This record gives sequence, structure tokens and C-alpha cells, in this order.
Amino acid sequence: MTFNTAFASVEPSRAEIDALQGPTLVEFGAPWCGHCAAAQPLLAAALAGYPAVRHLKVEDGKGRPLGRSFAVKLWPTLVFLKDGQEIARLVRPADAAAIAEALGRIAAP
Repeated sequence: MTFNTAFASVEPSRAEIDALQGPTLVEFGAPWCGHCAAAQPLLAAALAGYPAVRHLKVEDGKGRPLGRSFAVKLWPTLVFLKDGQEIARLVRPADAAAIAEALGRIAAP
């Protein structure tokens, strides 16, 4: 799957996320978040090497249940899942290598 540039128009439920099969990256953030914008080129570069990874970009904020269920405190928070189970997490990643390493834990390149 390709890198998503836009936030999902409909937030998935936690049950839907937990039921996903295969490798998934859930990115929590906000459109106005500077840290989130800075991470976009890093995410795009890292995800380019992992085409089988599903990328879900979820807008987070006050009253958003999915972010609360994952205990998201800072943006961007990247949650790496395999078959609905959290394998790794990165908060405000500083380089594409860290993202690629976590992607490698959930999927083969």
C-alpha cells in the first residue's frame, strides 16, 4: 500500500484496527501539527521500501476515541501492528532509518 498524504475521512474503531490482518502502520497526528508535517518525508521514504504495509493516517485530538485507546500523548505517534497486535511504537521520529527498522519488524521489504 502507498503512503497516505491525507487523514482518513472516517476514523476507524479500535475493534476494526484490532481485526486487521497483516502489517499496518497507524499514524496519529493533526493537519496543523508542525512535528507531523516534518515527519511526512521520513514516512514516505521509509514506506517506499515496504509496499505491503497498510498505512492509516488518523487525525487525533480531544474527544477522539481511537487515539485515547492507544494512549497517544504526542504527535506524531506511529503504531506498528502485525495482525492487529502492537509490535512497535515511535513518537516524533527523527529519521527514516528508525521508521524503516520498525517497519522491518512487521513486514519483509
